[in-house]
Amino acid sequence: MMLKKWEKLPPEMQTEEVRKYYDILKKKRVSLFFKRAFDIVVSLIMLIVLSPLFLILAIAIKIDSRGPVFYRQVRVTQYNKRFRIFKFRSMVQNADKGSLVTVGNDSRVTRVGKLVRKCRLDEISQLIDVFRGKMTFVGTRPEVPKYTEQYTPEMMATLLLPAGVTSIASIMYKDEDELLDGVEDTDKVYVQKVLPAKMRYNLYAIEHFSFFGDIGTMFKTVFAVLGKKYPDVLAQSDDDATNHEIEHEVINNG
Repeated sequence: MMLKKWEKLPPEMQTEEVRKYYDILKKKRVSLFFKRAFDIVVSLIMLIVLSPLFLILAIAIKIDSRGPVFYRQVRVTQYNKRFRIFKFRSMVQNADKGSLVTVGNDSRVTRVGKLVRKCRLDEISQLIDVFRGKMTFVGTRPEVPKYTEQYTPEMMATLLLPAGVTSIASIMYKDEDELLDGVEDTDKVYVQKVLPAKMRYNLYAIEHFSFFGDIGTMFKTVFAVLGKKYPDVLAQSDDDATNHEIEHEVINNG
């Protein structure tokens, strides 16, 4: 995985805010090389090993509700490029005609979809995207263009690397759908409250990027899904911790 030369970046990314993070990643070429090599080898092995599970999920999804096996929504990845993500469909067909944010007890989620989402099985098909180079194992979760178009100049720095299957933000906000449950305007609250909060973790991850750090995040993700709680890496002082709690309170109150 190599970074483009600065002058080759999209114009919207050639800003002072992005330059800070670009310079950090530029010094970590070896880690970026091993990151891509790891993505290719491990995703290929996992695709082969998990192929029986892919088949079982495909059959269960088709039996449970009408529609395709995969949900191929357009998302944004490295260098602000768009791609169609692979996700096992967990909602009714054409569910994205409503809000693009899923909340707890969302009526659009199918019976099989509830189990699939609870166990994060809808995400494993993204191994296809990782192998293709559209995504990486650890990185900022891919957003839809509607949300990336509202990124601040600094947030654009998260597009220096491919979108990820998991991240520190994913661990901290693993119950995001429950957090937004009951909010009247989910899109508005997501853009104004949740997205900026998640971006703080994504930018922190770039500042502290390392190959072995990514491996650690992958293991933490597995344990987080199993119920383990992790301390807030950004809560380095009582004030920071208090601010983070306030963010959650504001979100819950809409």
